[in-house]
Amino acid sequence: MAGHSQFKNIMHRKGRVDAVRSKLFGKLAREITVAAKLGTPDPAMNPRLRAAVLAARAENMPKDNIERAIKKATGGEGESYEEIRYEGYGPGGAALIVEAQTDNRNRTASDVRSAFTKSGGSLAETGAVAFMFDRVGIVAFPAPVADADTMLEAAIEAGADDVRSSEDGHEVTCAQEAFGEVSKALEARFGEPSRTGLVWKAQNTIEVDDETGEKLVRLVEVIEDQDDVQNVYVNFALSDALMAKLEA
Repeated sequence: MAGHSQFKNIMHRKGRVDAVRSKLFGKLAREITVAAKLGTPDPAMNPRLRAAVLAARAENMPKDNIERAIKKATGGEGESYEEIRYEGYGPGGAALIVEAQTDNRNRTASDVRSAFTKSGGSLAETGAVAFMFDRVGIVAFPAPVADADTMLEAAIEAGADDVRSSEDGHEVTCAQEAFGEVSKALEARFGEPSRTGLVWKAQNTIEVDDETGEKLVRLVEVIEDQDDVQNVYVNFALSDALMAKLEA
């Protein structure tokens, strides 16, 4: 998750023009609709929908857009999306997992394969890299809600596995099957989290040189630009020098 979080921050700091934000809102709305269709349309009773709504709020998506996406699911409107996971390799042998939601499997597979190829990567068979990642729950809070010791104690009591605290905030990790209970317990104590959901967390993070790192960031940006792609997870970390360069 470290590598993924790193350049996610870079992209956020770069800001987004209206066209890119519109595409982001479209992806967020799709996830809200899919989550609502798969479970109850009540975010309080549907952890995945709750996570999707929180993600939308974090990007300042209008409340009307969020409510409309939920109503689309309950009203039986819109397309029927299929969830697909792609796996592949980037420059330097870095591993990537791509999550997509599509109404046309062939189109999405072609687009994702093209994105990998154009950026020096290669699509692999399902399962080729997933064994290097764990499927876990993440519940994140702003730093001011608690000190590190208090958050750690609360996370352990809730059944979480790990906590990483820094000036940027607290990130609690738990097993997939414990996600609902852990997130509910922590939210009851600390209020609404800044981010929550199920992610693919790399078991080990590989170091790459700056030239390779730039290629990998471009690869992720090209993949994430695909309309059907929801998330990209990686197992590499960028150097502080490259981080500073990309944030400039």
